[in-house]
Order: sequence, then C-alpha cells, then structure tokens
Amino acid sequence: MRIMSVISAIAVLAVLYFVVFERDQLFQFAQGAEAAEADIAADEAVAAETAETDAQEGAVGVVAIRSVAQTIDSAVILRGRTEAARQVTVASETSGLVTSEPLRKGAFVNAGDQLCQLDPGTRQASLAEARARLAEARGRVPEAQAAVAEASARVREAEINLNAASQLSQDGFASETRLVSAQAAMDAAKAGVQRANSGVASAEAGIESAQAAVASAEREIERLTITAPFSGLLETDTAELGALMQPGTPCATIIQLNPIKLVGFAPEADVSKITVGAIAGARLTNQAQVQGEVTFLSRSADETTRTFRVEVTVDNADLAISDGQTAEILVASEGRSAHLLAQSTLTLDDDGVLGVRAIDDNGVATFMPVTLLRDTAEGVWVTDLPEEVDIITVGQEFVVDGVRVTPTFQEAKG
Repeated sequence: MRIMSVISAIAVLAVLYFVVFERDQLFQFAQGAEAAEADIAADEAVAAETAETDAQEGAVGVVAIRSVAQTIDSAVILRGRTEAARQVTVASETSGLVTSEPLRKGAFVNAGDQLCQLDPGTRQASLAEARARLAEARGRVPEAQAAVAEASARVREAEINLNAASQLSQDGFASETRLVSAQAAMDAAKAGVQRANSGVASAEAGIESAQAAVASAEREIERLTITAPFSGLLETDTAELGALMQPGTPCATIIQLNPIKLVGFAPEADVSKITVGAIAGARLTNQAQVQGEVTFLSRSADETTRTFRVEVTVDNADLAISDGQTAEILVASEGRSAHLLAQSTLTLDDDGVLGVRAIDDNGVATFMPVTLLRDTAEGVWVTDLPEEVDIITVGQEFVVDGVRVTPTFQEAKG
C-alpha cells in the first residue's frame, strides 16, 4: 500500500511540474498533434479528389436540370373582332306618311315595340268594302244550294215520266214520240242540276275571293305599324314625323348585342384543333376578358386568305362589348404533356432541327428534337420528350452526341 501511494505522489508531482515549469513545451506538443491530424485529413481529401478526377478523365462539365413533363391546356390563338349577333334595317312595306314621333338612336327597344306608324288613309274603307263583299258572297250560297235542290227534284220527276213512257211504249199504249219527249226532259233536268252545282261552286269561289280581299286589306293595315323584329339597340333615328314612306324606305336600323359574337380566322394548321362547343376566351382592346364557347366553325376556307371562320358566342347582358372591337381569341384544345424550359436551352442540330441536349443513363450527351408549343414569360413549353429527362442548360453548345459529361444539377422550372 505504501508503494502505490508513493507512485501516485510521484505522478502528481510530475504533472504539477510540467504544468507549472514546462507549460510552453506542453502546449507546443498538443498543437503538433492537432496539425498532424489536419494534415492527414487534407491528404485524404486530395486523394479522394484525385481519384474522382481520374474516374472522370475526359468528361465535360455542364449545368443541367431534371425536367418532369406536365399536362398543360393547349390553346389556339386567333386575332379577330366582335360582331353583333344580328343587325337589320327595318323598312316599310307600304306607302304613307309617318304619324309617330321618332325614337332616337341608342335607345333600347324590345321585340314588337313600335318604331314607325303610318297614316291609314282610305285603307279602313277598303277593308269595310271587302267585308261587305264577303257577306254578299256568303248570301249567294243558300240561293245556289236551293237551285241545286230544285234541279234535283226535276231530275227525279223526269225520271218517273221517262219510266212511265217507256212502259207504255212497250205495251203499245204510248207513241214513240212521247218516249223521246220524256227522254229529252230527263236530259234537260240533269243539265239543270249541273248548272245549279256550278252556281254553288261559283258562290263558294266568291266567298274565298272576298275572304282574300278582306285578308289583304287587314294585312295592309297591319303594315302601317312598323315594329322591332327583335330586342336591341337603335343604330339610327327612326323615320321623322311627317316623312313620306314608300315600300323599301328604311324606318330604322337595329343591332342585337346580347349575346355577341367573337369572330376569328384560323389558319389551316390550327383548324383541326378547334371543335364546336370548345371553351374560348378573349382579351379586348380595353383589356377586358370574356369567355364563351365556339358555336360555329367554317368548313370552307376563304379563297384569298385560306383561313377558316370561327365564331364564339359570349354573354353581353350589360352591353359593355360593342360591335367591331378588336379581340385576341384563345380557343382551348386538348391538353398535352410538355416540359417548361428556358428559351436559351434550345439548340439546333447540324440539319437545323430544333431540340435540346440531354444526358442519357450513361452520362453521355445526346440530341433530342422537340416541338415548340407555346412561348410564355416563364419560358417555352416543348413536347416530344420523355416524361422525365435530364436536359443540359449550360454548355450544350460545347458538346456533341456521344461526349461524356459531368453535370451539375440545378432546380427545374415549375
């Protein structure tokens, strides 16, 4: 026990000696150990870097992104204009002086509202005369029918006399002359029936003629009131009070703005992407945006421009959209899978084909052709690429197909 105590005391004295009297040498020894460890770590890093460099000897450093395809709504962009759903100039069908106060342009009218009223003149008297002739024609029908009844009775009487004369002639009690006379009376009675029937037909024809005259007189009176064929806005004043109207003289022009049409013209390359019923939107010159659906697609191209007319019907209940405004129309078409890339990523191959430089599974650069769908502020949408692909964004102009690359990946556009 004493030996262990002596040894412990000697060790404590040695430590105290180095701490008190040899402190500088102790610190230098500790720092030397740490430096040795740092040197070892640096040597290991250099060795790893050297090994990596040796493994990638001959590879070209590039910047790339891992792009994943997205489904986007494709659209056909058309330049066009707004167009009123209907526009018509209402004209007079008869002659006469205007007796109504004019309506001013810009006024809204409903279907059936009076636009112009003409002086009837003698048309009411003509109508009364036509109705009187109709009553007279109807009165002739009973007389004609009575004549038919009388003629039919005479036929029956002549038939009885003819039968009696024929019987007596066969028995020798009547002469041949009496039989001939009875036959003549029978023929005369039948002719009378035909004349009576003709009288009935004439009376009925007279009724139809009189009815036509009444309808014509009434229609002429109806034409004195010129009404709006549909609801809309007056583009012109109606005819002035006291103006003389002739058949074909304009009374007013009306346009219907609700709903309103957007008219565009699609090129041959895009017409197959448009279908009737497709959703469409438009931006007008005042930056207002509207939405509707395609209601008409021409199947015949314009001979001059080789474009196809497209009509989009849009609600315009507040009449905020006017006829003839310029519009940029976007017609939705079937969605497609595409990649969003920076425009600087695109390149051309030796044949002038547009595409991108991609990295295959072996780390080798390869050219992939693309189809440009849309150019936006965020970049360009392209298709014809795999669902997931590594695309070189910086350095694509310095590599060709088959060159091994060392990519540094950056975040793709979302």
